[in-house]
Amino acid sequence: MSEKTLTRMDLSEAIFREVGLSRNDSAQLVESVLNHMSDALVQGEQVKISSFGTFSVRDKAARVGRNPKTGEEVPINPRRVLTFRPSHLMKERVAAGNSSTKG
Repeated sequence: MSEKTLTRMDLSEAIFREVGLSRNDSAQLVESVLNHMSDALVQGEQVKISSFGTFSVRDKAARVGRNPKTGEEVPINPRRVLTFRPSHLMKERVAAGNSSTKG
C-alpha cells in the first residue's frame, strides 16, 4: 500500500494547474467546497458526489462492548458516525487499478 496522501494543498495545486485560478483562489475554492460538505454533514444531510460516492452521518445506538484485554463489559455511548459509500464507478475504478499492479 502506498504511503502517499492527497492533501488540501495537492487539490488546490491541481486546480491552479488545470483550471488556471491563482494559487490563492484555488486554495479558497478547496476550503469553500470542504466547508460546504462539512456543514451539510453536521446538519445531517447526505453529500453525494456523482461517480465518486456518498458521505452520510449515521446515529449509532448505545450498546455494551467488551474490553479485548480484560473481557470486562463496557458501556458504549450513543454517537454519530460519518460513513462513506463509494459509487459503483469508483469501486470499479479502484478494482481495475488493483488488478493492473498484480503480476
